[in-house]
Amino acid sequence: MSKHDRKLDQAARAAWLYYVAGKTQNEIADILGVSRQAAQRLVALASEQQIVGVSISHPIADCMDLATALQKRFGLRECHVVPSAGLDEVSIGRLIAVSGAETMLHYLRSETALTVAVGSGRLLRAAIDALPDMERPQHTCVSLIGAIASDGSCTRYDVPLRMAEKTQGKYFILPAPMFADSREDGVLWRSHRIYQAVIERAEQADVAFIGIGQVNEVCPLRQDGFISDEQLQLLKREHVIAEVLGHFIAEDGSRIECELNERLTSMLLQPHTQRNIIAFAGGREKHQAIKAVLQGGWLAGLVTDEDTANYLLSGD
Repeated sequence: MSKHDRKLDQAARAAWLYYVAGKTQNEIADILGVSRQAAQRLVALASEQQIVGVSISHPIADCMDLATALQKRFGLRECHVVPSAGLDEVSIGRLIAVSGAETMLHYLRSETALTVAVGSGRLLRAAIDALPDMERPQHTCVSLIGAIASDGSCTRYDVPLRMAEKTQGKYFILPAPMFADSREDGVLWRSHRIYQAVIERAEQADVAFIGIGQVNEVCPLRQDGFISDEQLQLLKREHVIAEVLGHFIAEDGSRIECELNERLTSMLLQPHTQRNIIAFAGGREKHQAIKAVLQGGWLAGLVTDEDTANYLLSGD
């Protein structure tokens, strides 16, 4: 890499920190290990070189190398890695959300009508919030997951409607709770005509965007009332590492068989998928969950951060 390219890499890294993570020039100087004046010059260089526009257009070489390595290691069709060295979890989330929005725009800019399937999650919601408003009424947005908890409340991170508002397209909600009250109740929900029509549409989607959840006391499934404390303890005894659309994943990437499976109403996923499913996930607390999902081949694409990518590739 030439000296000029290394300088642009530093400028792009500074641009992510300044414009996306909201860091001050003093903080950028500390993170990059340069003087405040040098940090100021890097931010200015990013603007002068038109690295900063609606998006940060200059890819960072280290992050590109990590993305390529992740694609090769886990058989992904696409991967995007944002810088995260020296950043806190909140800032990392902001960067992943912006990169996730860029990934979505790659599809949503299409003039051809698309069906876009959407899951749930905080990062996914943040990515959709980062999307610009656009006129794409030809696109259809369909939910992959029931957003109703056992008490009738809905998750704050049910996001397909938000995407439909951004694109002005049609929105199809999955008319069911995430987990039915019983196995028999699950059969009734899944046999409903409207439910089957929505699931069929979701299964034919051109692309699906989802989140990856860890399974512990602070996971959204427990905090939002989708699973009880007793069910959480059962999942932990079964060594569940990750959750994707209500599917529970073990450390080796296999799906855990448990009584919740027969009550789940989300679209059925399969390991070693051929579907174009892209996940937005990162941060230290999700390292093991992301690794498990990748090892099972549940994804075709991933948007994550630098530290997470290094963890996934190191096997540490």
